Amino acid sequence: FDEFNRINLEVLSVVAQQVLEIQLAVKNKVKTFFFEGSEIPLRPSCNAFITMNPGYAGRSELPDNLKALFRDVAMMVPDYGLISAITLYSFGYLQAPDMARKLVMTYKLCSEQLSSQDHYDYGMRAVIAVLRAAGNLKRKFVDEQEDVLMLRAITDVNLPKFLDQDVPLFQGILSDLFPGVVLPEADYKNIKDCLKDNCKLQNLQPLPTFFEKIIQLYEM
Repeated sequence: FDEFNRINLEVLSVVAQQVLEIQLAVKNKVKTFFFEGSEIPLRPSCNAFITMNPGYAGRSELPDNLKALFRDVAMMVPDYGLISAITLYSFGYLQAPDMARKLVMTYKLCSEQLSSQDHYDYGMRAVIAVLRAAGNLKRKFVDEQEDVLMLRAITDVNLPKFLDQDVPLFQGILSDLFPGVVLPEADYKNIKDCLKDNCKLQNLQPLPTFFEKIIQLYEM
């Protein structure tokens, strides 16, 4: 069971009793046992494994009677740099270790310098999202410089979610990690023309900030 402690506390207490019934049946080496009012066959090799992220918002603390039924397994923090480098190599990046280092450092500095918001994520999911974007860009622009592609991927994935006060800090971090790298200006004339026409049809104001967010969503 993944993300086990996202289940409500009341349900967890019921699950604890169910798990206990199964474990007692295995311990007694019976061939069948009664579960939720029905007699069912038992596989002696059956077991339950759970994963959980303690301390996260919206997570429940496991009740003691449920904790007693499971054995803790120690986990290591994944090596984001190594995972990123291998993934970038698989996408055809020749400077994969350097690009991976810059990606990991970007998120490290963002977590330290930017404001704390519930929708900000600098974990493995965010890293994988940037790596996928970088892979798509590499396939699309094979001959483009790799630092330009990585900068584009980091910007496209992250910039739309940052609050206004965090955008200058984020851009400053990128300028430090990618000195002298300038992203080519994308041509969105056709999209903007269509947006203006649709805004007119729906009586909406064609504000630059409105168009900017639409294009950011398109780039993601």
